[in-house]
Amino acid sequence: MARRLAGFLVLLLVVSICEAAFLFQPISDSHRSTALELFTPDHGSFKSLEETYEALRTFQILGIEKKPDLTATACRSISETVGSSSSTAKDLFYALKANSIAECKIDKKASKGIISRLKAAVSGASSLLDFYYSVGGLVLIKDQSSEADVHLADAEGVFRSVKAFSQSDGRWRYSSNNPESSAFAAGIALETHAGIVSLASSEIDQSLISTLKNDIIKLFDSIEKYDDGALYFDDKLVDGHEYQGPVSTTSSVLRGLTAFAAVTAENLNLPGDKILGLAKFFLGIGVPGDAKDFFNQIDSLACLESNRVSIPLILSFPSTVLSLTRKDSLKVGVSTVLGSEVPSLTVKLVGAFSSGSKDASLVESQEFNFDKTSGLHILNDLPKSIDVGSYTFVFEIVLHEPKHEEVYFKGSQTKVPISVTGLIKIENSEIAVLDSDLGSIESQKKLDLAGKNAISLSANHLQKLRLSFQLTTPRGRSFKPHQAFLKLRHESKVEHIFVVGNSGKQFEIVLNFLGLVEKFFYLSGKYDMELTVGDAAMENSLLVAIGHIELDLPEAPEKAPRPPPQPVDPYSRYGPKAEISHIFRAPEKRPPRELSLAFLGLTILPLLGFLIGLLRLGVNLKNFPTKPLPATFAVLFHVGIGAVLLLYVFFWVKLDLFQTLKILGFLGGILVFVGHRILSHLAAASAKLKSA
Repeated sequence: MARRLAGFLVLLLVVSICEAAFLFQPISDSHRSTALELFTPDHGSFKSLEETYEALRTFQILGIEKKPDLTATACRSISETVGSSSSTAKDLFYALKANSIAECKIDKKASKGIISRLKAAVSGASSLLDFYYSVGGLVLIKDQSSEADVHLADAEGVFRSVKAFSQSDGRWRYSSNNPESSAFAAGIALETHAGIVSLASSEIDQSLISTLKNDIIKLFDSIEKYDDGALYFDDKLVDGHEYQGPVSTTSSVLRGLTAFAAVTAENLNLPGDKILGLAKFFLGIGVPGDAKDFFNQIDSLACLESNRVSIPLILSFPSTVLSLTRKDSLKVGVSTVLGSEVPSLTVKLVGAFSSGSKDASLVESQEFNFDKTSGLHILNDLPKSIDVGSYTFVFEIVLHEPKHEEVYFKGSQTKVPISVTGLIKIENSEIAVLDSDLGSIESQKKLDLAGKNAISLSANHLQKLRLSFQLTTPRGRSFKPHQAFLKLRHESKVEHIFVVGNSGKQFEIVLNFLGLVEKFFYLSGKYDMELTVGDAAMENSLLVAIGHIELDLPEAPEKAPRPPPQPVDPYSRYGPKAEISHIFRAPEKRPPRELSLAFLGLTILPLLGFLIGLLRLGVNLKNFPTKPLPATFAVLFHVGIGAVLLLYVFFWVKLDLFQTLKILGFLGGILVFVGHRILSHLAAASAKLKSA
């Protein structure tokens, strides 16, 4: 029962604070340890430069110092790729991406060759990915070398060529031959357009920029939303090779959006809550176990950290469960998605509502105090109106400098589920047996529900049992727990559970045994009593044995219901059985020793007779072969016969039948072989004597 109570209380706790899943925490050390596990090189290197770049970029963003040394192997792969004439635009793109972090030295001659090859790839591009890799490669060269001539002469024409793959809903196609469009391709297209703008030798026509801005707004019109406010992009599964999943798709759109926002001076007019929703999505997925998803999460958060649209501010909470008993303080942290410091601001508690209630706020607006040591905003004392229970707190961030409003997005108000726990005072506990007719008290006893009880009562079917107690919160208010049960267990293991009702602070249950005789199956005898009071917010939930009551119920009628069969305890069914003690019968009385020896002598007599018979027949060794080879076979034959006789002795003394047969089969094979050879020799010798 204790295990079931614990499980039930855990379930109540989970249900009461299930909304805590809506909280979003910034990047933590768990991400750093996971990064080292996911990005582990195989024999010192990764399978491709794409994986190498993702590992280097992840380590760079997270600031991991104790990481695998990838520079040497990365530079070797980069040099081989840029120096190979067979490298594709995609190979060069990821080689340059990896080099932007590894900072390897690339030969100037090889660099010029790469530029000409990438420009040729731009001119001959026929798909979105062709433009993406070639334009992206040129942008990377520009970022790594200010002397390189990577400008596009006809940047506007390339811009229009890429724009030709766009669709009316803001999505993009991969090529003119592929009618299917996707948000993932839209992200690639935006990043490609950003690269074209940065490579343009002259300013791009602003009408094209404005058209692209409208495409972005249309794309965000199709964004999808979770109940916790997280926003994400996803594509329909049309082609399994092109479907990327929501993490990769949303990451692609975000990279493209921030890249395009960085190269255009115009405002994209995207609401800040859209950017905050994307931040919630990437923080809400926790710590991905896939290396690709992990990289997309970290890289996307880095884009949110430094984008020109708006930098989202994230509220984090060391704990959303506060104890009135310990006088816990409410602590709130404010940071960017990567946990960086934020400008000076104030956190306010602007409202608090009981869970599921639509009443007015229980608190007035209160400001938190900022603790420079911990970097947290702290409300030391909870308002007196906040008692034990579940609440929804409403927080608001106020930036001190108006100029920061243009850079950071704080959201309007943030609702957070908060659970407040405490020790519940249990008092005026008593149990009584009442007369059924007059309601007078037959017997009454006080209970100590916080301690041990051994109450002994007796009643018949014409009487009643009353149990009552009061529950009070630390603030002196009435408390209604999630569960309050009274259990009666008969000595035959039949159990009956009753819900204890309440009126304000008073909890009371009255059992009228006259109306319960059929439910009790007319079983008289001893009933153990247990009281269960539990709640997720109650720090002193209890399961206490009260004592027992002896019930005298009438005899069961002929057609009265019978108690249900009790479930068999699996431990008794499959557990160890009782030890079986067995006494063997006394051994039979053995014959006298003289009789046994006489019987042994009788068994030896045939052997003696056999030896005497041999002597009478005149057995001798005159015909024993004298030549070495026949003599060897003759000796082996006789030794084999002796071994078989010795084997019989061991069979009676030690060996079992299967062991004896195995050895006998081996010896029999030898005897057949040597016996055949010696008998053949004797037959040949006998034939020679006869012919002579």
